Amino acid sequence: MPLFALEKELIFPPVHLAEPDGLLAVGGDLSKERLLLAYKNGIFPWYEGQHILWWSPDPRFVLFPDELKVSKSMKQLIKKNEFEFTVNKAFSEVISNCKTIARRGQESTWITDEVKAAYINLHKVSYAHSAEVWMNNDLVGGLYGIRLGKVFFGESMFSKVSNASKYAFIKYVQQLQSENVSLIDCQVYTEHLESLGAKMISREKFVGMLKMMTVDS
Repeated sequence: MPLFALEKELIFPPVHLAEPDGLLAVGGDLSKERLLLAYKNGIFPWYEGQHILWWSPDPRFVLFPDELKVSKSMKQLIKKNEFEFTVNKAFSEVISNCKTIARRGQESTWITDEVKAAYINLHKVSYAHSAEVWMNNDLVGGLYGIRLGKVFFGESMFSKVSNASKYAFIKYVQQLQSENVSLIDCQVYTEHLESLGAKMISREKFVGMLKMMTVDS
């Protein structure tokens, strides 16, 4: 099946037409409107070379906040208060740090300058959010993603010291749960997030949940 090429029209093909690896379409742009349409339909962007690739894998890796697993060692670390946790205090710095780290087994980061600018723009209009972890006033870990309704779509995280990204994830999931977020999209499998309670669900179930949970966003 030929890959669907996006043009100026704000439209995506049905996600069930994605390739077995989840690849759905190529091209388009990273405008606010296209990105939000993508997330609402269970699609996310990922650059490869100069091309924007759009993905909707099946199954989908997600975390339900009430299923978060916190190990004894992490509970002890949290009690020590060695880290300071904040939200939306340093979005640009968080994505800049994520930009320097390779993702999904790639030799280089997927976060281009265009991607960085697009998500900073989404942050300015309150769709993109960051969580930060500090040590002695230095940013040592964090994550960012998109929030629509009761869903948070995690995009990337980084860590400069041991357990900093895990700390950021745990603290932010707990905060999101207190704010009635019901689903966290982790996109694709990682052993790291599986240890924190993330699991696979079918794309059909995931997209169905999005229709109910992002309706007001």
